Amino acid sequence: MRKIFCIFAAKFFDMPKYIYQRENWTSFTWDYCKIAVILGEVRNLQGKLSGTMNALGFSFKSEAMLETLTLDIMKSSEIEGERLNRKQVRSSIAKRLGLAIGGLNSIDRNIEGIVDMLLDATQNYTQDLSEDRLWGWHSALFPSGRSGMYKIEVGKYRTGEMQVVSGAMGQEKVHYEAIEARNVRKEMEEFINWVNENSQIDLVIKSAVAHLWFVTIHPFDDGNGRMARAISDMLLARSDGSSQRFYSMSNQILKERKKYYTTLEKTQHGDSDITLWLNWFLNCLKNALLNTETVLKSVFRKAEFWEKHKNTQINERQRLIINKLFDNFYGKLTSSKWAKMTKISSDTALRDIKDLIEKGILKQDEAGGRSTNYILRIY
Repeated sequence: MRKIFCIFAAKFFDMPKYIYQRENWTSFTWDYCKIAVILGEVRNLQGKLSGTMNALGFSFKSEAMLETLTLDIMKSSEIEGERLNRKQVRSSIAKRLGLAIGGLNSIDRNIEGIVDMLLDATQNYTQDLSEDRLWGWHSALFPSGRSGMYKIEVGKYRTGEMQVVSGAMGQEKVHYEAIEARNVRKEMEEFINWVNENSQIDLVIKSAVAHLWFVTIHPFDDGNGRMARAISDMLLARSDGSSQRFYSMSNQILKERKKYYTTLEKTQHGDSDITLWLNWFLNCLKNALLNTETVLKSVFRKAEFWEKHKNTQINERQRLIINKLFDNFYGKLTSSKWAKMTKISSDTALRDIKDLIEKGILKQDEAGGRSTNYILRIY
């Protein structure tokens, strides 16, 4: 009995704890029958979204892209527990894309770096991935050479060992121990070559595999999650055949964060069959595509409005205020506020307002208040 137990124990303790400890661990497999339907739904939704956006004018597509990229950067950082200034993120993106939105003059260096990384990934999606490119992204993410209070290795692969832990000090739970530092460069060479090769694998599937593969290597001291999502976005841009981004995977991952980490942990503790991970990723992407209408509701409403009023005579002052009303206008619109924003007299402002009321575009707010205020008619 003791001999049998010893043999069993030896076999048990020799079992790999993590996926990368298995021989040829990157020879990933999956049950295509279990993901075929959801992959088809994702591809169909990508096509529909592309058709919807192509029907919009250039300015609305630019606005939708600005909104999507802002959301993507905000949410990717929020997954890591970091909340960014939305106005600074939006202004930084607009400046780099050449969009005139009256941006801020002062933007934090770390925000500039995060924006640089995502835009390089998505706008230059046809370019090969390289060690130098990844190191540049990492340097952009941590311009001060620190992550919070801690000094980290920046712009190069980590030289120390890495654990993913949670919990209070003294009560930490180890979720994952990454590949040994001495093996990182070799593993990354294989990963980069795979990303760049022209294989028969569907690019949406490739995006999912790349995300898993990169975070499993965990090649940097910090920023691995954000970089994995940037690589994933780069491959999704390839799958769309476009640098124009109209859906945010990071926003959806944040909503499904608990399931994301659970699925990732199970997969990293499993074998090379990653069907579970692919199924989660594709469903998350499907939800991201379905939520696009909600995210871009203001853009779609504005486009619909201007299509309806393409032959209506509207002056530039009126156009300016109408667009602001679609963009979550702060406070109540009064004639005095109109005059101040457009730099005209109160009498001229009131004439502008009355003209839009007669055209059925504005109406007096029934809620009232100290002074008369106006709102858009709901179409």
